[in-house]
Amino acid sequence: MCNCMSLHNEMANYSAEKQIALISVTNPPVNALSHHVRQGIMNGLKRAKEDPNVQAVVLCGSGRTFPAGADITEFASHLATKKPHLVEICTELDSFPKPVVAAIHGTALGGGLELCLSAHYRIASKSAKVGFPEVNIGILPGATGTQRLPRVTHLKSAIDLIVSGRQVNASEAYDLGIVDQIVDSDVVSKASEFAKSIVMRPLGPRRVSSMPVKGIEHASTIFEEARQKTIRRSRGAIAPLTCIQAIQASVEQPTFEKGVQKESELMYYLMQSGQARAQQYAFFAERSVSKWQRPNGVSYKTTKPVRVKTAAVIGAGTMGVGIAVSLISCGVKVFLTEQNQEYLNRGMEILKNIIFSGVKRNRISKSQAEKLVSLVTPVLDYGSFSHVDIVIEAVFENMDIKKKVFRKLDAVCKPSAILASNTSTLNIDEIASVTSQPDKVVGMHFFSPAHIMKLLENIYGKATSSETIATAMDLGQRMKKISVLVGNCHGFVGNRMMGPYTAEAGFLLEEGCFPQDVDQALRDFGFAMGAFQTSDLAGADIGYKIRKELGLVGPRWADERLRMGQRYSPLGDMIVEAGRLGQKTGKGWYNYGKPGGRANMRDVEVEEIIVNFSKKHDIKRRRISPQEIIERCLYSLINEGFKALEEGIAAKDEDIDIIWIYGYGWPRHMGGPMYYAKNMVGLPKVYERICHYHSIYKNSKHWIPSTLLKQMALSQSASKL
Repeated sequence: MCNCMSLHNEMANYSAEKQIALISVTNPPVNALSHHVRQGIMNGLKRAKEDPNVQAVVLCGSGRTFPAGADITEFASHLATKKPHLVEICTELDSFPKPVVAAIHGTALGGGLELCLSAHYRIASKSAKVGFPEVNIGILPGATGTQRLPRVTHLKSAIDLIVSGRQVNASEAYDLGIVDQIVDSDVVSKASEFAKSIVMRPLGPRRVSSMPVKGIEHASTIFEEARQKTIRRSRGAIAPLTCIQAIQASVEQPTFEKGVQKESELMYYLMQSGQARAQQYAFFAERSVSKWQRPNGVSYKTTKPVRVKTAAVIGAGTMGVGIAVSLISCGVKVFLTEQNQEYLNRGMEILKNIIFSGVKRNRISKSQAEKLVSLVTPVLDYGSFSHVDIVIEAVFENMDIKKKVFRKLDAVCKPSAILASNTSTLNIDEIASVTSQPDKVVGMHFFSPAHIMKLLENIYGKATSSETIATAMDLGQRMKKISVLVGNCHGFVGNRMMGPYTAEAGFLLEEGCFPQDVDQALRDFGFAMGAFQTSDLAGADIGYKIRKELGLVGPRWADERLRMGQRYSPLGDMIVEAGRLGQKTGKGWYNYGKPGGRANMRDVEVEEIIVNFSKKHDIKRRRISPQEIIERCLYSLINEGFKALEEGIAAKDEDIDIIWIYGYGWPRHMGGPMYYAKNMVGLPKVYERICHYHSIYKNSKHWIPSTLLKQMALSQSASKL
C-alpha cells in the first residue's frame, strides 16, 4: 500500500508505505519549528492515526538536519501563541496509539529534542548532536523538555545539559540514555526498518511521561550543589537558576502534568524578563554582524572574497601562535616566522602543545594533530612569503616597527596578497602608507588567546578595497570567529570604548575606592572579572610598555594632559614601576601569594600607594556607591560608543554590542552596552547621568555628551509624552 502526499503549505511532507508513515519536516535551512511546521506535524499525526493501514510513524527532518529548535523570529509575533503549540504536539506524540520513532540526523536542539523525547524511540546517525541551548537566549526548554530529560537520563546529567546549554554527540547521548540506537548509514531507512520490528510491542513502558525521574533518591543534594555552582557561574543571569527550578518540578510535583504546568509558568516568567529579550537580541546581533556594509554602500552582497589557501604569520609569540593555530584549524597552510631561531623554536613548541592538548581532551586524534602541525612551516626570513595569499603581522604594538615590517612585505609579497596587521590601536592608514598597494592593507585585530577568543575586529582604512574586506571577513568566519567590520581610528571600536572604562576605574581609586570595590561592583553587574582583575591577568606591563613607547608615561605626560584640560591617573604606571605586573609576578593590583597564583587577595601596599597619592594631590577620599561605580565605568564607554556611531567608525549598534560581548566580557543577559543603554536603562536616564558627570569632571573628554546620544535621548523622551 502506498499513499504519498506532500503538504506543501505546512512545511512538512507526509507519506505512508508498507505500514509506516513518514513525517518529514521541510523548513530549510535548519527546519525550525515555525507555526506552519507545527501544523504540518500535527496534521501528519492525525492522518497516521486515522489510517488503519499505518502501524507506526517515523518523524524526521529533510535536508541537512532534524528540526534544530524553535523559530526564534516568531517569539515577538502572534505566531508564537498560535495553535498548535509545541507542547500539544509533544503530548500527542507521547500518547500516540502507534509507535513513533524519531530519526535524528544533524542537530536536534531545543524544541527538536523535545519532539525526540516525546517519541517512543530515538535513533540517531553517528554524526548527530542533541542539546537544549535555550538558556543561551534567556529561556528554558518550555515544551516539556525539563520534565522529560530527567526521566531518560540521570537527574544530575539533565541539570548539567539544560543549565549549560551544551550539545552532546550521538555517542554521549547514547551513554546518557537520550537515544536508543546509533546507526552509520541512512538513519531514516534504519528507523523505518526498526519501526516495522516494534509494531506489536507495548507502548506503555516507552512513554517518557510515565517514567520515573532517575536519581531522585539524591535529589536534594543534587539540586543544592547545582544551585551553588550556578550562582557562582551565572553572574546575575536568571535563566540558569530558573532552569533548575523547572527541573526540580519533575521531582516535587505529584504528576508529570503538574510538572509541565510549573515549567510553563516559569517559561512565561522568563519570556517576560528583560534578560530574555536582551539575550535574544544578542542572538540575532551575532548573525547580523557578518552582513557588513561600508559607508559608500558597498556590502557583503556585492563583493566576493578571495579564497585564502596559504598564509604567513609574523611573530611567534602568544598572539602569533594563536593566530597560526586558528588558520591551520581551518586548513590554511602557514609560514610562521620570528626574529631568531630561539624565539621561533619556542613558538613552535607552544603551537604543538596547544594542538596536542586537543588529543589529551579527546577532541582530536593524534593523527589529526600531526596533520595540523604539518601545515605550519617555521622560517626565519620573508623569502617564503612570495606566494602566500595573506600575511598577518603580530609584532609589538609600535608604529615604527610595524612600518618596517610592511615595507619588507610590500617588497616580497605578490601583488594580490593581503597584508593584515593585528594592531589593537594603531592607525591602519599610516601602516598602509608605506606600501605600494594600500588597498590590500587591512586590520585584523584578534583577541588573546587568539585560538580561543571568538571575536575578530576587522578594520578598513581609506584605501582598503572591498575585496580585501570581504576576504578578511570570510577568513574570520572560516576560522570560526565572529568577524565585525569597523572603521579606522585610535583603538577602533573595542579599545576606544575601553579607554574611558579603564580611565574611570583609575579615577575611582583616587577618589575613594580600592581595586576590590570597583571589581566587585562590575562582577555584580555581570562581568566575569573587574577592571583590575583583568589588568592583572593580562599583565599590567603590557599597556605600560605601549604607553612608554608612545611617550605617554611619567610626570611630564600627566602635566601635559592636565595642561590640555584632560585628566590622567598615573596610578597604573606607579603599580608597574613598583614591580607589580600582575599574576605572573604574584603581585599586581592584588596579591596572588606567588608568581602565577590565581587567588586574588587585597593588598595593603597597593592601598597605601592609592591613599598616599590621594593625599599628595589633595583629593578628598569618600565612600563611592556601587551604582556610581557602574555609571562611571559603563556610561562613559556607552557615550564613546555613540560617538563611534556618529563618526561612522561603527556601522550599527549590533556591531558594538557583539564586540563587547565577545571581546570584553559584557554579560550577554545585558545585551551589550548599546542595547543596555537603550532598552534596559533608557537613553534619557543615561544622557542625564552623563551630563551630570560632565558637570563635575569637565577635564575628562569622555564625559562630553555624544551629539547622537543627545538627539536620541530627547527623541525617546518626546515619544513617551
